Amino acid sequence: MAKKIIAKNRQAYRNFEMLENLEAGIELKGTEIKSIRDGNVSFRDSFVEISDFQMWLKGFYIAPYSMGNIWNHQEDRKRRLLVHRYEIKKWDRKIRERGFTIVPVEIYLKDGKAKIKICLARGKNAFDKRHDIKNKDMKRDMDRFRKNFR
Repeated sequence: MAKKIIAKNRQAYRNFEMLENLEAGIELKGTEIKSIRDGNVSFRDSFVEISDFQMWLKGFYIAPYSMGNIWNHQEDRKRRLLVHRYEIKKWDRKIRERGFTIVPVEIYLKDGKAKIKICLARGKNAFDKRHDIKNKDMKRDMDRFRKNFR
């Protein structure tokens, strides 16, 4: 089970607190898989929406394939995520009750198939972000100290 990470949504970890994650397949059309293999994807403003017991990935950009022709894919169309129905129902309840959101975190190839890791997340407020930055700075200082101490 070789896993090749194509892209990560680093901004999501900065803006959201991740609570639960799930691996989902993506329903792709045409030359989309070739563009994904080339790494031409962007998570900017992407999110997951649940409607009619299906998960949809919206705002996820896959660039047109450079060697494609007039039948190239549409870049920012909504894409269906392949997830079991019981998982969709469970996450739908959580979103409706507690005000969570579903955020795409990373896209990767697993055994030649494109998979996306999605997370059930809660938005961070300014205090939480400052606290995370403070902890990161303290860890960096400690690592520097350990390196120079040796």
